[in-house]
Amino acid sequence: MHDTGTVTQPAPAPDQAEQRSEQPTEQHAEPGSRHARRFGLPIATCLVMGNIIGGGIFLLPASVAPFGTISLVAFGVLTAGAIALALVFGRLAQRDPRTGGPYVYARAAFGDFAGFLAAWSYWATAWVSNAALAVAAVGYLDVLIPVGDHKWTACLAALVLQLLPALANFAGTRYVGAVQVVATVLKFLPLILVAVGGLFFFDSANLGPFQASGDSPAGAISASAAILLFSYLGVESAAVSAGEVRDPRRNVGRATILGTLGAALVYLLGTVAVFGTVAHDKLVGSTAPFSDAVNVMFGGSWGGTAVALAAVVSILGALNGWTLLSAQTPYAAARDGLFPAAFGKKKRGVPTVGVLVTVVLASLLTVYNYTAGSSGVFESLVLITTFTATVPYLLATAAQIYFLVSGQGERVNRARLVRDGILAGVAFGFSMWLVAGSGYAAVYQGILFLFAGVLVYAWMAARKERTATH
Repeated sequence: MHDTGTVTQPAPAPDQAEQRSEQPTEQHAEPGSRHARRFGLPIATCLVMGNIIGGGIFLLPASVAPFGTISLVAFGVLTAGAIALALVFGRLAQRDPRTGGPYVYARAAFGDFAGFLAAWSYWATAWVSNAALAVAAVGYLDVLIPVGDHKWTACLAALVLQLLPALANFAGTRYVGAVQVVATVLKFLPLILVAVGGLFFFDSANLGPFQASGDSPAGAISASAAILLFSYLGVESAAVSAGEVRDPRRNVGRATILGTLGAALVYLLGTVAVFGTVAHDKLVGSTAPFSDAVNVMFGGSWGGTAVALAAVVSILGALNGWTLLSAQTPYAAARDGLFPAAFGKKKRGVPTVGVLVTVVLASLLTVYNYTAGSSGVFESLVLITTFTATVPYLLATAAQIYFLVSGQGERVNRARLVRDGILAGVAFGFSMWLVAGSGYAAVYQGILFLFAGVLVYAWMAARKERTATH
């Protein structure tokens, strides 16, 4: 695992080198602009960590507490699956280090249609999730500044929270990276404080039963895993932005593994610390478990304010990263004629049209949420994204299996064929588990949403064909 980022591919045969030279290469707009800067390993790692960890971690311990400490076993299983997926993305990025990630891999293996499905589902996931993140952030912001008393005040706050990361993106990749580093540091300081400080206040009597629910051990693990499954969405972040990463064949894999491991460590230590500092019966009903833990550790009632501030910063960091990613996949698809051409243009290293469209769509969905209420269509769309987010994972891991089984020399490191095959199989199984964890309703509606994109594909494919024949 440690050598993931340092593996070099075998030298291609002459005919393979010729094939590779025909592969499209990533072109960066305004390479000399002081606003456009390619991400080094630290920023790429922060991008992965920041996108994996949003605001959900601040409720996570209370969410799994009803199942008992057996939920920590589910954490371990999920972490193994997420790391396998991260390793597969690292291998795929070594093969093809272009912007687009899963879209690029799916299209290379299975053609335009599979690539389009990956791009469509990932793009939809990003802008719907941005709306959901902004709405969730308002709940934390209300602790600091009363904004929730009136729905339109709350709506305005949600729109501003989306606009700030968008402005950083419009300013260029240099500012996106700077915001991501600052947000990651600020969000991890309080989380690490609880994770490490909690060890000094840890009391095993607070843990409660190992298995608190009436399910069998396997059932309890599966039930808690269903809640935890989506905690690791975002492992693909460095691969999606591979074209903006310096030395992507080396650094994308490293950033993906380091970011996933860092997020897993924070998740696990933070949950264990809260389990050990807050009594189980209180934790089960808690709406702010990290606040309760801080209050136990240091006394007073300032924990809620501190955690709310950390949550707002955390979500802003996630919005910053997801706004960039929401534009990167359509950018790659537009370069291949599968999305409107406007999405394929960059300014200061950022696909600005993709960012603009994402912000507009997410803002419209946010306004709809506050107009119609927080239930109904909005919640359904958020549930749909739990399915659509996994479609690119399935296609990417299937692409890796295809490359391995077909024995394409330029795509397979034969010395590690067996290990790569096992990793791809585990990652595919993990992705299927994510789909299963979405629930029947989300999968059903997600498929309908996915198939709605077929009409868009038909239109863009016809235009591409017509252009090619004229």
